[in-house]
Amino acid sequence: MSEQRDAVPRGSATEKYALIGAGPMGLAMAKVLREQGIAFQGFELNSDVGGLWDIDAPHSTMYETAHLISSKSMTEFSDFPMRADVAEYPSHREMRSYFRDFARHYDLYRGYSFNSEVLSCEPVGEAGAGWQLRWRDGDGAEHSDVFAGVLIANGTLAEPNIPSFKGDFSGEMIHSAQYRDPRQFADKRVLIVGAGNSGCDIAVDAIHHGASCDISMRRGYYFVPKYVFGKPADTMGGLIQLPMWLKRRIDGMILKWFVGDPQKYGFPKPDYALYESHPVVNSLILFHAGHGDLNVRPDIDRLDGKTVHFSDGSSADYDMILTATGYLLHYPFIDKELLNWQGSAPHLYLNCMHPNRDDLFVLGMVEASGLGWQGRHEQAEMVARYLKGLQSGSAGAQRLKEEKSAGFERATGGMQYLKLARMAYYVDKATYRKAVTGWIKALGGRAA
Repeated sequence: MSEQRDAVPRGSATEKYALIGAGPMGLAMAKVLREQGIAFQGFELNSDVGGLWDIDAPHSTMYETAHLISSKSMTEFSDFPMRADVAEYPSHREMRSYFRDFARHYDLYRGYSFNSEVLSCEPVGEAGAGWQLRWRDGDGAEHSDVFAGVLIANGTLAEPNIPSFKGDFSGEMIHSAQYRDPRQFADKRVLIVGAGNSGCDIAVDAIHHGASCDISMRRGYYFVPKYVFGKPADTMGGLIQLPMWLKRRIDGMILKWFVGDPQKYGFPKPDYALYESHPVVNSLILFHAGHGDLNVRPDIDRLDGKTVHFSDGSSADYDMILTATGYLLHYPFIDKELLNWQGSAPHLYLNCMHPNRDDLFVLGMVEASGLGWQGRHEQAEMVARYLKGLQSGSAGAQRLKEEKSAGFERATGGMQYLKLARMAYYVDKATYRKAVTGWIKALGGRAA
């Protein structure tokens, strides 16, 4: 049953900020705004909190067998640990419960207007004069109000990146965003296109529930087991900061010990260095490939009825193609130019702060191996403390204002990430957290 919520008052709200989204990033932002005494009004399309982790939400891309690919201790908010009885790699239902518990614990429900779809937000006059927001409520009525600023936290995994192929397919073709239950594969010859974390997880479902399963890969990946010596792999190491060349050498050696050579199972060799793209955290995909349950195919050349022709000249027949080809950043309620959009993503200081505006922020547009929710909470705290510092005229806020207006800073730590849309907002965890927590300290926080 949904939580009882207070109605959000209408009328003049120029002293309030509009916060869009009640997923984990939006909730973190709501929490620190309240801690800093900054008024806000939250908007959430769903009837409850949790974002994509609520499989019943209108735009959720979750599927029944989904679990975290990072362990709970490396993912949870540090000041709100997950319950001891939650599995090391929680399911989406456990995560949904966790975020609802988080919202109740910090009394965040009353700050949100649920079943509310933001339709547009536009600046009023010059920078700093406010933002005009329009939204539609659950009854279909449209509303409009002016807010001091806009904090966008509607997530990064809602708009499917749908590929195009030569030819036509007469079977069923869906994107992973449309996948919910393994029973969709019953008695079907399945081709999974894309071998990221979701693609590999879904391929394992298809192996167990379909008539057969192949996977088409454009490039190779590094595979990481979920457990090493009986412990979650992401909890091993990390106490000593190593230079990247040495970390790659050591971690690469560990992967050879525990994973072996994926090329022996037919997987292509990665054409990039370790950590230049997100590794695949999956303990089963190699197992099934090694047992002949999965055929690895190259890129698709063309489609012809139910026959798929591959780039190596081979072909095979399928009843279903599932494209696990990721997602595109999508902020449909605001003009891209206002977000300083360049290429595949907005160019924002530390992935969240506009270079020329102090009333527009994008939260959660950041990805890094092991960043977890705590890394995103720190991003939210930096933004909230910055807003508070602007109000009080603090020296730290003035330094940050000057820094973010000086140029684009993505905190890659010198990493040369793949030139892909999904990597356009990828950062190096250590570099990013050092920069963000440094600003929190400069703005009066306790982070080191």
